[in-house]
Amino acid sequence: MAVSRRTVTVLFADVADSTPLGERLDPETLRQVMSRWFDRMSEVLERHGGTVEKFIGDAVMAVFGIPDLHEDDALRAVRAAAELRGALAGLNDELARELDVHIGIRVGVNSGEVVAGDGTGGQMLVTGDPVNVAKRLEEAARTGEILLGEGTRRLVENAALLEPRDELTVKGKSGPVLAWNLLGVIEGAPAYARRLDAPLVGRADELLVLYEAFAEAVAERTCRLVTVVGPAGIGKSRLATELVHSVRGRARTVSGRCLPYGEGITFWPLVQIVGALGSDTGIRELLADTDDGELVAERVLGAVGPTQTAGPSGELFWAVRRLLEEVAREQPLVVVVEDIHWAAPTLLDLLEYLAGWTHDAAVLLLCLSRPDLLEERQGWLTTPNITGIVLAPLTDEEADALLDEIGQEWPLDAEARARIKEAAEGNPLYVEQMAAMLAEGGPADSIPPSIHALLAARLDRLPADERAVLERAAVAGKEFVRSAVLRLSDDIEREDVDARLLSLARKDLLAANPGREDAYRFRHALIRDAAYAGIPKELRAQLHEGFADWAMRTTAGRAGELDEIVGYHYEQAFRYREELGPLDERARKLADRSGELLGQAGERAFTRHDMPAAVNLLARAITLLRDESAIRLQALPQLGSALMKTGDFTRADKVLGEALAGAAAAGDKKLELRTLIEREFFRTFTNPESSTEEIVRIAEMAIPLLEELHDELGLAKAWWLRSEADVIAGRWAARAEALERALEHAKRASDAREISTIIALLAQALEYGPTPVPEAIRRCEELRASVREDAEVRAAIASTLAGLQAMQGNFDEARVLAEEGRVVYEELGLRYMRAARSIASGSVELLAGDPAAAVRELRWGYDELEKMGERGTRSTLAAFLAQALVADGRYDDAIEFSNISQEMATEADVVTQAVWRSARGAALAETGDLSEGERLAREAVTLANGTDFVDLQAGTLIGLAGVLASGGRTEESTALAEQARVIYERKGNIAAAERLSEGARAR
Repeated sequence: MAVSRRTVTVLFADVADSTPLGERLDPETLRQVMSRWFDRMSEVLERHGGTVEKFIGDAVMAVFGIPDLHEDDALRAVRAAAELRGALAGLNDELARELDVHIGIRVGVNSGEVVAGDGTGGQMLVTGDPVNVAKRLEEAARTGEILLGEGTRRLVENAALLEPRDELTVKGKSGPVLAWNLLGVIEGAPAYARRLDAPLVGRADELLVLYEAFAEAVAERTCRLVTVVGPAGIGKSRLATELVHSVRGRARTVSGRCLPYGEGITFWPLVQIVGALGSDTGIRELLADTDDGELVAERVLGAVGPTQTAGPSGELFWAVRRLLEEVAREQPLVVVVEDIHWAAPTLLDLLEYLAGWTHDAAVLLLCLSRPDLLEERQGWLTTPNITGIVLAPLTDEEADALLDEIGQEWPLDAEARARIKEAAEGNPLYVEQMAAMLAEGGPADSIPPSIHALLAARLDRLPADERAVLERAAVAGKEFVRSAVLRLSDDIEREDVDARLLSLARKDLLAANPGREDAYRFRHALIRDAAYAGIPKELRAQLHEGFADWAMRTTAGRAGELDEIVGYHYEQAFRYREELGPLDERARKLADRSGELLGQAGERAFTRHDMPAAVNLLARAITLLRDESAIRLQALPQLGSALMKTGDFTRADKVLGEALAGAAAAGDKKLELRTLIEREFFRTFTNPESSTEEIVRIAEMAIPLLEELHDELGLAKAWWLRSEADVIAGRWAARAEALERALEHAKRASDAREISTIIALLAQALEYGPTPVPEAIRRCEELRASVREDAEVRAAIASTLAGLQAMQGNFDEARVLAEEGRVVYEELGLRYMRAARSIASGSVELLAGDPAAAVRELRWGYDELEKMGERGTRSTLAAFLAQALVADGRYDDAIEFSNISQEMATEADVVTQAVWRSARGAALAETGDLSEGERLAREAVTLANGTDFVDLQAGTLIGLAGVLASGGRTEESTALAEQARVIYERKGNIAAAERLSEGARAR
């Protein structure tokens, strides 16, 4: 049995309170009653396009979307459900007269993805949870009630009057089920709302064509037919609405819409148009004074009346033309006919006739159609008197303008706007529906149900062979090459695949990809998604594995280039087999292969500093690989490090703990030591109480063991860890010395990433240590040139250079460098580094004399670190923020953040301990507590003197000088300020030294 995955709507209708019938009626009579019930219900359901699958006891089940999908299947089902009430009322009238019997009804309707078959062999047509939920809704409904599930509600809410029911607890569902009571269906309303009243975006050229066609019709007193062609949602109706509004007062406008299904719908647009022109009496009065007026009225009203006795088509066409000519004699007439891709051939013939034969009357026929029309009526746009407008997608600028308009109702952040633009690709309806879905809290990576219904119905109309090729292309990706589709289409002849690809391109589902003869792309990403969604999972697994095998052979000799792509396809092949179960050894090998490839891709992402990608790839690899896999054990500590850099400290802690346990269990001493070092790095961020002694202990324990193992990379990491103790203690010269040792080992290991990272740390030591600023700048520039290809390290050195340039008074250049670093960190997703480096950019603003800007930058960094759960750097940042708040005159806030810093900082963190004391001492002095202020300021000076952190030494002296000045001790204050100036001059911090000199001159 052929199967497919599709979104359908399932309806269950059951006789309510049927037990008393069995007690009252003879079994034969009861059988006749139930047979009549089934017949009436089935007649209604089938008339609306439902397939009556089976009878279950007293219930009937129908599926809308089998065998053919329609974009309005859910609305058809809801209309049918509402009509069941009327059909039952008629049956009850009969049964009451004949048997004194009355039947009640309850109905459940639900939509969702099912696996559908063709019904051969007596097998069920559909299986899946939506069927179960529809049945449970029917069982929960009260007599006379129609309950809709959430899936259906989303697809019909614009056309239905709904009342929410209390959440239902139903059999077979672990959680509550949402339900709505159907009160009624709004006649003629579309399933989803369209913003036809919103300002028109773009379309100036297309609107001009319509204006010109209208002007020609008026000037020449003739008929012009313009057909606007474009896919669903592209803006055809909105364009027509704009024209109608613009000619209001200058022309009479009427409209009609073709229907996709129903009885007597051939001339349905004519029914609506004639209704808008007047009633039966009104039409006869309008034609009373014209030649053959009575015959014209008879033919037209016969076609649109209840009996629809149109007579010969030639006479009807003549009569409709005469009616429109008469209406247009007094003022021009604009007739809008929507959805003519659903029009019967007879109606299309009528439109062509009107365009060619209407005369002495200004008539503009505006027809709206999807491209399907041009497949059925290929010469339509080349017919004389017919002008065609093909609507293209909105440009990026126009899409932005539409999002601006939508954003007034549904506020969207930059990320959401970008996601919508990328997915919608210029289709206004897609933009609106995706914005609405996100505003309701829907998943960002899914297709809105309304759009999925449109696309799925379009694809379902394709011939089976074209659909098969499109599905294989969907597995290959949004962009794909012909050879990949050929590989996945072993059951199809090569020539047939080529022919089907060309046919799909003609239907505007695919397009040739410029630059490659054999390359194609989906016209729209959502088309690809809809095609993929229709593939059964078992077939998806086979196709993904086939594509991965093909890609491996195709890229042989280019190891690593496509690891991520090939790994993804093996991963999908495994995941679908996992969902379908049970797993066999072949499936496990798919997971192994995928995990290995994704792990390699993750390692490369880590090396190029693309941490978000590294986290994604490594995490997926780890979940795929077996616990004992050596590749998995290697990937765990790398994932932990990547998580730290992206600011996800909670996950990093868990991953590093698992990594350490795994390495120990495997007896891999080298990996265990490296992981231990990595975890200690992590603890310096999240657990500042961890002492410098512990850092030194672990580093010095690991170094000789790693030497025995000849692990140069491990030694580089160990010496780097050892240098972290010097950072905490403010010993920058010692930090540089340890980093030089680390760099030596990293070079021996030929690990480019480790080399680059250590170089960035060395640059920072040059800024904070005793190296004079000119020399530090020269060396930093050399270091930056040596890592030209490493964006993260260049960003770090740019931040360091920003501080050094600010010391020389080059504030504009310093700000440019600081911004360069910020941008790179944001592009790479390095949240922690971006936040931590706010200390550097804040110091630039302080040196530039803009403490308010410094406060903004430092507060942003503090808040970001707080979100991450980081504590080590945050304690230091809080201290520097307190210092900036003092400079900005916000003394109470400064005291608050100095308290925060004190609470988080360890005793061993000399720099943080000195800065918060200096800041609080200054703030207390300014608020009147001179004694405590002086005590803290002197403690800060003492702590700073135990370091070689030049700026810290001078800064604490200035802090103490300020406290003393507040107490009137000018001579002591001046002497301390002079000491600080000398230190700044020795370092080459011209900006700070000059500010002190200016202060001295002012005194």
